[in-house]
Amino acid sequence: MSIDSPSITFIGGIHGLERIGCQLILSFLNGLIQKCYWNSVLLDSLRKITINFIPMANPAGIYFKRRGNIHNVDLMRNAPIDSKEKTAWLVGGHRISSYLPWYRGKKNVIEIENETIIDYVKKYLFPRPFNLILDCHSGFGLHDRIWFPYAKSKKYPISDIGKLFYLRKMFFLSHPHHNYIFEPQSQHYLCHGDLWDYLYDLSQSSNRIILPLTLEMGSWAWIKKNPLQIFNSLGFFHPIKNHRIKKVINNHNILFNFLIDIVMNYSNWYENSHLPLYRKKAMTKWYK
Repeated sequence: MSIDSPSITFIGGIHGLERIGCQLILSFLNGLIQKCYWNSVLLDSLRKITINFIPMANPAGIYFKRRGNIHNVDLMRNAPIDSKEKTAWLVGGHRISSYLPWYRGKKNVIEIENETIIDYVKKYLFPRPFNLILDCHSGFGLHDRIWFPYAKSKKYPISDIGKLFYLRKMFFLSHPHHNYIFEPQSQHYLCHGDLWDYLYDLSQSSNRIILPLTLEMGSWAWIKKNPLQIFNSLGFFHPIKNHRIKKVINNHNILFNFLIDIVMNYSNWYENSHLPLYRKKAMTKWYK
């Protein structure tokens, strides 16, 4: 595929306990592969867009059933970036001890998993005209949420806030019966070392285009329907029963396909003339 094509990258398993993201991505990938045997529309689309899959970004965490990697470092707190605003104690990232969750790792040390993702983004995504990333997580709240940077600031939005607000509008109009909440991560908590904050800022300083999104699947809803799963080591972050796993995977196919369409047609909306208006609306809604 030409480096001139736009790209979308699906990432899962950054937190080893949140393995439903891995299953979601692998299921979607398998579906695309099967469609390639008979779907000429899909084959034509794949000539215009590059789709990347990183279904298991933290294999050691998956294997050992832990949030962090082999060093118990939380990879979403490990990037070389600090919030200048007050973060939540422990949850916002710390260097107290690797025995505590949300451990950032040693100062100025980027874990090999994050080094790999950073190098991949710089080498294979930066040269492209447009890139969107969807990082799949689980474990927060009763609702499925689509988050975007910043995780480091409640005061300052990302430069592309108007474009993300417009993207949100397009999704809501195209799929009016969805159940997603689309918002900045900072609406709920701030943290140090967020990988997507770091890569977004890096893309801005390099005059590149990357829009990172996080799918945060609401695992509390799964616990509400099956309270006994809290006694399972994965129960807080994973739908244990097979029928619920299938339902979760099927529910997000609409989002995945929409994002592929958005990337393939980025030139029709990314430079929309009304973006200053959408930036103003975004500031009113999220940054009062």
